[in-house]
Amino acid sequence: MKAILLAAGRGTRISRMIEELPKCTMPIDGIPLIRYSVEMLLDAGLEIVVCVGFKAEKIYDALEGLPVKYYFNPFFEITNSIASLWFAKEEIAEMHDELILLNADVFFSETMLHRLINNGFDACVLSDKTRTDLGDYFFETTDDGCIEKYGKDLPFVKRSCEYVGMAKISKHFTMSFYNRLNQLLKDQQYDLWWENVLYSFAGSEKKINTIDVEGEFWAEVDYFDDYERVLRHIERSRQSGIEIGL
Repeated sequence: MKAILLAAGRGTRISRMIEELPKCTMPIDGIPLIRYSVEMLLDAGLEIVVCVGFKAEKIYDALEGLPVKYYFNPFFEITNSIASLWFAKEEIAEMHDELILLNADVFFSETMLHRLINNGFDACVLSDKTRTDLGDYFFETTDDGCIEKYGKDLPFVKRSCEYVGMAKISKHFTMSFYNRLNQLLKDQQYDLWWENVLYSFAGSEKKINTIDVEGEFWAEVDYFDDYERVLRHIERSRQSGIEIGL
């Protein structure tokens, strides 16, 4: 199994607070967030690929000594994450049994990772049904939990869950994903997120399932408030004697 982390973006929403620091390298109890994630993925037996762009050297430093393969997006200033993933498309084409895709600015638990790894769906994303009032990106799902509609501005009454920032595709779905990725880039859709490759199948016979992580703490660090929420969680966990893997 392989994991591809998307870490090429500037992170404009948080950049005024952290200046020239990639948000995925912000320290979490003294450990860069991306290193915390990569070490967890390695412990789960995954090969690691990281797509870089903005201040790539800082990410290299954060992951120094770890067995990681890199792909550089030289157009990170004018493209979105779909282009960064395209530069690593040969990793997708190898058609491993399963492929984990995730944003490098997500703080997640080991339980969440194993929930993603151990499900039997051909294509799925992690989601949280408890966060439909406040959040960043939402899904409306069918009765069996498949993505039907999606978006930042999805009407409140249509929201079934919030997207977490992690997905898995199986070997059976890989070629469809690979071909759709290439087609979207051929159509010059450089401003899309990598997730739009998956969303483009919503409502089709190739279902995109959601895996609920209710009860697990997670955060996608888009704003400084998100980062502070992670730090508060770590402090509470320490005070409660809970092992979080750091």
